[in-house]
Amino acid sequence: MSKTVTAKYRHDGQDFEILVDSEMAYEYINGKRSDVLSVLMAEEIFKDANRGEQQSEEKLKKSFGTTDIAKIADVILKKGDVPITTEQRNKMMEDKRKQIIEVIARNSIDPRTNAPNPPLRIENAMKEAKVSIDPFKNVTEQVDVIVKKLSVVLPLKFTTAKIDVVLPADCANRCYGMLKQYGLKKENWMDNGSLHAELEFPAGLQSEFFDKINKATQGRVTIKIMT
Repeated sequence: MSKTVTAKYRHDGQDFEILVDSEMAYEYINGKRSDVLSVLMAEEIFKDANRGEQQSEEKLKKSFGTTDIAKIADVILKKGDVPITTEQRNKMMEDKRKQIIEVIARNSIDPRTNAPNPPLRIENAMKEAKVSIDPFKNVTEQVDVIVKKLSVVLPLKFTTAKIDVVLPADCANRCYGMLKQYGLKKENWMDNGSLHAELEFPAGLQSEFFDKINKATQGRVTIKIMT
């Protein structure tokens, strides 16, 4: 069953509160719901929701630059204090943790070997470094701080891989879409139908790309890592 809770936000010494459905608010914060007004149990911005005391338009305009309820509610939900259950918080943290691991794995390599860092290695390093995840902050905001903590226990280097690829004629058209997905920068179609291409993508994707292109061409591809 739905539960009405009060989401609170304090700015410039003023309190701003909205009444929301706890489950819908959770979905909105996690990007699973786009209509912020559908989250609200009352389309009002309160100074004190318990007392039913509405916040003045003057204070709304001063703090948010608008009196639009949808825009203000979006800020309160994303930057304010939203009561959620322990189960919801744990789920949010787990989802965010997976996203952060994926970003680091896709964009980094081990500078000692120039090989990608497997997600499990990054996950273990996060545990060792006692990395904490903020369920309400987006991934981009957290990655830089987390990478600094991880660097103490796990060598990380964020770099871009530049790959030279030659595809035989019977594979070129079929694999062209894949090349575009992996950052196709230059292409040169030969008279015999073969394709010479240059790609550029996050170094952490090297192994993934090599596996896919070799499988698609049955190993009949020439790959050179450019320096």
